[in-house]
Amino acid sequence: MPRKSLPTRLAASAALLLAAGALSAPAAAANPSDASPGDAYVLTVSTNPAGTDYDHRTVDVIGTVTRADGTPAPHIPVTVQEVVLFTTWNPWGDPIDPTYYEPRDLGTPVSDADGKFTIPDVDIDHVGGSSLLNVQHRVQITALYDEDGDLNTPQDGYYADTTVAADAKSSSLSYKVNKKKVKAGDILTVQGKVTLPKGVEPGGTEVFLQTYNEVEYHVRTTTEDDGFFVLSVRVSADDDTFELRTAPRDFYVAGASRSLPVTNTSRPRT
Repeated sequence: MPRKSLPTRLAASAALLLAAGALSAPAAAANPSDASPGDAYVLTVSTNPAGTDYDHRTVDVIGTVTRADGTPAPHIPVTVQEVVLFTTWNPWGDPIDPTYYEPRDLGTPVSDADGKFTIPDVDIDHVGGSSLLNVQHRVQITALYDEDGDLNTPQDGYYADTTVAADAKSSSLSYKVNKKKVKAGDILTVQGKVTLPKGVEPGGTEVFLQTYNEVEYHVRTTTEDDGFFVLSVRVSADDDTFELRTAPRDFYVAGASRSLPVTNTSRPRT
């Protein structure tokens, strides 16, 4: 399921352009020295507080726009996004982006007379129905001002970002298997239970069973209301990696993983 699906693909585009040196990098303070040669503006963004946790999930997004000489730049529209980060699943070691992105728009605030803009009470959380498998517990806040509004002309674009660390509670995973030695054609059944922090309902937690190292998972299910699950898979001759992974529905609850003590006797010995 693609996560770079936002029509503007702003977060991914800005990151690529910044890496290429086409956009102005974020600055910590609005001083004249922060502007690169030829830049008309300096853009900054930050949050208060800098991090979140299970019981405190909101921040105020704060930013500034200044001219190259350090004076405030009023009436500047800044496009702000929140980007949930995921670790790219990549068993082959290909030179691809190790992070993929799920962005959502937070709005386009306009800088005031002092060059400042604010978006209060922003939820640092996952929004939508996509899986939280491989989610990172940090979220980027990105800010972009493009003078002509055309991302295809990045030379007049100004970009800043900041990262909000989300402190997630831990979860655990227990299991039992019907066989520890299997061969091609056998049915491997895994029964188990997901335990989440006190007060968090375990029902609906996603559980994934991987059997082959080049495929992220073979079968998946969701737990019952009490956290129990059952997975069954027909073993193939190529299966060599047996691992369980979970993805709780709550962004502030971390998933768990367990390697299963299962050996496929159909595979040639090395």
